[in-house]
Amino acid sequence: MALTDSRAPTVTTTAALPAGPTPRLALYRGRFDPPGLHHVAILQALLQRFDRVVAMPWGPMPARPIDENVNPVYRARMIDLAFRRVDPRVVVDLRDLEGATISDSRALEADPALAGYVVFHVVEADALDEDRARLHDGARLVVIATAEAVAHVPGGHERVVVGGDVAGSVMRKRLYEGQGVDDLVPAAVARVIDRHGLYRGTEPRISARARFDSPRAFVVHDERNERAAAWARLFAPWSTTAPDDADLIVVLGGDGSMLHAIQTHWRRRVPFLGVNAGHLGFLLNDPRGLVDGVAQVEGLLRSDLVLHHLPMLHVEHQKKDGTWGADLTFNDAWVERSSGQSAWLEVKVDDKVRLPRLVCDGVLVSTAAGSTAYARSMGAQPLLLDTPAWLVVGSNVMDPIHWKSALVGQGSVVEVRSLHVEKRPLMGFMHGVPLGEVTALRARMSRAASVELAFVEAHDMAEKIARIQFPSP
Repeated sequence: MALTDSRAPTVTTTAALPAGPTPRLALYRGRFDPPGLHHVAILQALLQRFDRVVAMPWGPMPARPIDENVNPVYRARMIDLAFRRVDPRVVVDLRDLEGATISDSRALEADPALAGYVVFHVVEADALDEDRARLHDGARLVVIATAEAVAHVPGGHERVVVGGDVAGSVMRKRLYEGQGVDDLVPAAVARVIDRHGLYRGTEPRISARARFDSPRAFVVHDERNERAAAWARLFAPWSTTAPDDADLIVVLGGDGSMLHAIQTHWRRRVPFLGVNAGHLGFLLNDPRGLVDGVAQVEGLLRSDLVLHHLPMLHVEHQKKDGTWGADLTFNDAWVERSSGQSAWLEVKVDDKVRLPRLVCDGVLVSTAAGSTAYARSMGAQPLLLDTPAWLVVGSNVMDPIHWKSALVGQGSVVEVRSLHVEKRPLMGFMHGVPLGEVTALRARMSRAASVELAFVEAHDMAEKIARIQFPSP
């Protein structure tokens, strides 16, 4: 099964249909802010009655006052950590968080991925009228109720009895007052809350420290790189072949290996610890003293690590036939001319035209983490990782003559569009992968996808960027 959104294809999960009678699916929607142990208990109870359960967090709810407590990218991380390991039959669908929307219930039932399932919508007894008002007439309901409340549930609905509920507002209040919620949320969620200082009434900490006393590592290495292969063998005593059981994803190779590992494994929601067996290695730790032997590897895995929590870019690209595709990238995406003529581009930021005609070889959008890569080689100044902004960079700009790059706010949407599709064709690229001929590129920071990069303090990426900005003579 794949619940998919054409604008965010990388936030999908697949599973085969069970054999036997018509399978049943429970669609469990909620804020999960934060996801608690009672939410996990509901999932487990639903699994006793249904073949699949899809947990889908709401986007912003227009019927309520604006009460976003933490950035959705942190909610998405916590929800994945709380729910995705409950059971293989549980799917977490982040489309509404990513799209800042609330999907129509009838449209969800018509999703081709649900063909063959009988879909039930999960509602809670204490909010039955409010939850039912969001659904289409005739929607099948399964009502979650405590033993005390189940007798008051109207007839005609399936019922699932669970223990007591703990409202998200109760958990948030405890956290705001400086109390813990370790008894109310899964351990992995408690670690995220503590690590980033969530629900404290202040901006979350982008960078934090962590230590793993009994580390388990899922090792990814470049099989064409002999050094990386040799180092991988040193990690064997702490390695696991199951990435969902890992505390860290260890990447041995170059920046390209790290980017590929991120694209493949970001939904695991564990830190990526890289060791440079390649060239520049801005996203990785320098190997000196870290992988000289088994003792050094153990010291690396048990060391105090600096973790940087970094959102990914959500990028859409338009083909000549007008259709749009979408994906996520950690570093950058760009368009460039694919003929002998320069590109003529219009650049919009938040629907306002900022460059009505940019004559150049191409335009790149880059995260702070990616600002040390192609963005830097194109003349942009690298950004500190905690900069609440990202980059738009021009390549070989001819007009406007002095324009090179611009900073845009973390919540901004940037659109680059060809002014002459036929005469001046464009090629699109995302994390180095060609997208074919495109007519437009639209990008923003993802609301659901993020990555934690881990560094030994002496090799921290922030220090590498500082050395670029203040080079030694």
